[in-house]
Amino acid sequence: MAFVKDMLRMWAHSWKRFISIAMITLLGVAVLTGIYAGCRDAFRSTDRFFDAQGLHDVQVLSTAGLSNGDIAALRKVNGVAKVQAERSQEVTFDLDGRKSATMQEIGTNGIDQPYLQEGRMPKKAGEIAVTRKFIRDSGKRIGSRLTVTPESASSDTSDTSDTNGADGTNEASGTDEAPSFPTKLTIVGVVLDPQNLSNPDGYSAMTSFRSTATTDYTFFAPSDGVTGTLYTSATLLVKGAAAESTFDESYENTVKQVTDRIDGTVKTDRQKARRQELLDAGNRKIVDARAEADKKFADAQSQIDANRQQFNQQVDQIVSMQAGAAAAGAAANGANAGAAAAAGATTPQLDETTRETMRETIIAASPELTQAKQQLDQAQSQLNEQKASTEQTLKTKENELKTSIPQVRWYVQDRQLLGGFSALKSDLDSIQSLGNAFPIVFLLVAVMMSLTAMARMVEEDRSLIGTYVGLGYGRLAVASRYLLFALLACLIGGGLGLIAGFLGIPAFLLVVLQGMYVMPGLRLEYDWLYGSLGIALFVVGVLAATIYACVQEMRQTPASLLRPKAPRAGSRILLERIRPVWNHMGFLSKVTARNIFRFKSRLIMTVGGVAGCTALIVCGLAINDTVADLGIKQYRDIYQYDLMVVSDDSDALAMRTKVASDGRVTSSLDVRIESGDLTVAGSGDGDSGKAGSSGSESIQLVAVPEKHLSDLGEMVTLQPVSSGILGTSGVGKTGSLKLDDDGVIVAQSAASALGVKAGSKVRLTNGDGVQATAKVSAVNRNLIGSDVYVSETYYAKLFDSKDAKNTKNSKNSEDSEALTWNAMLAKLSGSDTSQTDYAESLEEDSSVMKAVSCAHMADSFKFDLMGAVVALIVALAGGLALVVLFTLANTNVSERVREMATLKVLGFFDREVHHYVNREMMILTVMGVILGLPLGRLVGGMLTMALNMPSLYFEVEVKPLSYVIAAVATMAFALLVQLFVNPVLDRIDPISSLKSVE
Repeated sequence: MAFVKDMLRMWAHSWKRFISIAMITLLGVAVLTGIYAGCRDAFRSTDRFFDAQGLHDVQVLSTAGLSNGDIAALRKVNGVAKVQAERSQEVTFDLDGRKSATMQEIGTNGIDQPYLQEGRMPKKAGEIAVTRKFIRDSGKRIGSRLTVTPESASSDTSDTSDTNGADGTNEASGTDEAPSFPTKLTIVGVVLDPQNLSNPDGYSAMTSFRSTATTDYTFFAPSDGVTGTLYTSATLLVKGAAAESTFDESYENTVKQVTDRIDGTVKTDRQKARRQELLDAGNRKIVDARAEADKKFADAQSQIDANRQQFNQQVDQIVSMQAGAAAAGAAANGANAGAAAAAGATTPQLDETTRETMRETIIAASPELTQAKQQLDQAQSQLNEQKASTEQTLKTKENELKTSIPQVRWYVQDRQLLGGFSALKSDLDSIQSLGNAFPIVFLLVAVMMSLTAMARMVEEDRSLIGTYVGLGYGRLAVASRYLLFALLACLIGGGLGLIAGFLGIPAFLLVVLQGMYVMPGLRLEYDWLYGSLGIALFVVGVLAATIYACVQEMRQTPASLLRPKAPRAGSRILLERIRPVWNHMGFLSKVTARNIFRFKSRLIMTVGGVAGCTALIVCGLAINDTVADLGIKQYRDIYQYDLMVVSDDSDALAMRTKVASDGRVTSSLDVRIESGDLTVAGSGDGDSGKAGSSGSESIQLVAVPEKHLSDLGEMVTLQPVSSGILGTSGVGKTGSLKLDDDGVIVAQSAASALGVKAGSKVRLTNGDGVQATAKVSAVNRNLIGSDVYVSETYYAKLFDSKDAKNTKNSKNSEDSEALTWNAMLAKLSGSDTSQTDYAESLEEDSSVMKAVSCAHMADSFKFDLMGAVVALIVALAGGLALVVLFTLANTNVSERVREMATLKVLGFFDREVHHYVNREMMILTVMGVILGLPLGRLVGGMLTMALNMPSLYFEVEVKPLSYVIAAVATMAFALLVQLFVNPVLDRIDPISSLKSVE
């Protein structure tokens, strides 16, 4: 019992060490669990939401639409739980200029169900539900009415120009008709599209540079009133996928098994079957046209034959009359009356030759009969010509049918290709990667500080340990005094760290996340396994340090422990050998130098601890500086143009005319901009930038006119880059990169995320959904957005001229007859404010789909989520620095009490004692800061390499001010610690402190 009381008394006496260990553990566990828990809560709530709304696991699109046969084939695929055929249609409406929307049918099989936020779901024809983004932009509300116009040439991913170009494929299929929605609409509800969780009232850094080829809004309508049996897509749920977390690899593997089956025989067979359906429909149309033509020609021939028969009867009647008259005259001139009577009673019999001769004579003698015969002959000739022409046309159609109907292409996609899903996943993964890296530094610092604190604690009780061991107590029992002390400190600190880690930090992160994404049903959850392992990690580290300190002391005999520890042998330091410097130093300066460099362990612990904390602060500020400069570097440095204007193909000429007539443009370049995808499917064969890499990135495909390839360098800074280390990259000389017809230039932001480099082969998808394999000729420096530049010639080579657009509206039509230049990059005159205002005014024009001012983007770009995490990390790093300095300072004082007492006996005033001790700590702090600044830059570079986010490349930047802030903050913490240490120095009693330990 006395042993326990003494142990508790010792614990109470060492309360400062207890608090230090507990605080370090608290901070470490909070960092380890906090960012993880925040991301995990977001992942779980999103996964529950996706399951509740039935977000599809797989989506199948086709260039020729999907038929009932396609849907039936998908239902038979092993592993498919549900299949939902979906219909959609692109429409336009007037909302401060021409806007587009996708009319989406609400599925009846429970897949991709919109989440109701306000009002009610539409139930009958003419009712729609809209997104909050539309409500915000339009100013409309529930009950408002809207009239839309179907796109005349609308083509979405599943109904592209390939289909419409096949001589009326939709009509040819007979029973398969394109979807059609009501045009007079009433808003009855506000919903959240599960495929896009972006918060329209928050901030999204991607919205301003994403491609403008997609529609502006999505309207959800019930099946009532929707006509057409041709489906634009099919969405699938996979068996067992809902039981997995949608963000885990196990989910991806489950879905991949089904997509592989679809990509196998099902996809190939249905592509062939669908094309054969289109061919059969075309052949049926030709057969029907031939039958209809034959019927018309037969009717016309019958009419001509009837008229000719009537004409012949009329001529034959005249022939008979003339023949009878001739016979009567002959009888009157030389025959008897009986013979004459007999001749008059019967028509003379004429042979065919005589009769035909008489017909021709009669027709020739009569102008009316001659004209009638000519008309009959002309009608017959025209009919024969029409029959021959029609037959030739039908034979030509039969011959051209196979070439006019392109090969049907299926696109099998999973959730990873949903822009909203991939953006959320990438944001959370990147933040979680930071949360995985920083706790390592906290753990190392915690172990170092625990080793320092516990080693000093054991050393202070050296004689007591010897006494207990001499009295027969086991070494384990004696060591348990310190092990339990460290364990209790870790458990209390870890428990408080769990509260901060699973409640405080996640609540902070989720507030920021909810400003970017809408996540219904979000709640904070505790992970028992991860939380327990988090505490256990620090417990093991701290106990290991404590065990090491105990073993170092207890391996001696009790007799040795009962005697005072022999002082360190005197030795010279390196500075003493530099005589010019050493000789000019004062006495106290020399003492300080010896104290600093003779005690190596204290030097390493202090400098290492301070360097680690300083490095964390620099690392956080480095990430902040990197993110803060992204907009300026991209929109001021890389993009040389001031304005990007995009229009619909049909409005391209009107858009250019409008911009030119305003007189603001000093130089411009017409280009074509499309929304697309860049995919790398690495198999380790060297085609991709790094073996085994795979992934997909949404891109902005920019086609440049062949005769103006050199002008691209005037609008965009072209600099080749090569991958570097520690967040750096090798950047080539400006202007050394040229766009040619041998490949595409890929933005660094996309290349870094997918592991693409010059010479890689990638899969490009253009705005029409057509895919092609392209060679990467170079990687261009680019930080925001994923631009892929391609020449006009190479574009036509990749996607085939039949898939390209008509350029009848292009002023550069002499360059090509294949593309419409639907966008313009322009340099403007005037200030940044006037350029921003001009871009906003252009968006109100009906011919303009999107106008982006680089000046506005440079000023407004920000990354709230990363900024919040950086602020959190810097705050925690500052707290760790304060605890570390406090621990080291108290340890320094506790092991030098006799020295401080001696100074007081020698007549040193309290202020002089303060200066004597604090000067050493300040010098050690400065040394730690000097080491921590470059270390922070190094760690910052390593962390930014892990932040592979969609359309972003973090080019590490650390401003001089950040180094100053980190250094000043650390020094300020050191000064603050002095305020706590000075009273301890003042309370040292020289008499009791200098008593012999004997």
